[in-house]
Amino acid sequence: MSQFDDIQDMPRLRARIDALDAQLMDLMADRHALIDRAAAIKAGIGLPARIPDRVEEVVANIRRHARDRGLDPDLYDALWRMLIEAAIAQEERLLNKDLP
Repeated sequence: MSQFDDIQDMPRLRARIDALDAQLMDLMADRHALIDRAAAIKAGIGLPARIPDRVEEVVANIRRHARDRGLDPDLYDALWRMLIEAAIAQEERLLNKDLP
């Protein structure tokens, strides 16, 4: 039995999905703010936006989390690599104020 078996109709199901999407966006906004903070810390200690070993560590963590939850690790690998690239671009803009 699933934790969602009590949802008996599509309007309620869609409402739950919409609420969950809003929560995910709240978490993404928190992640965005943490990336701003990472850029500030990196600027202070001279680190670049892209740290390849850290990228691979984050992706390995996501793959593990996906597997642990019965999700497709390849899908979440691809999604997180897009998030990571966006985060690196965000950091680079903050580290190099002259970039658009």
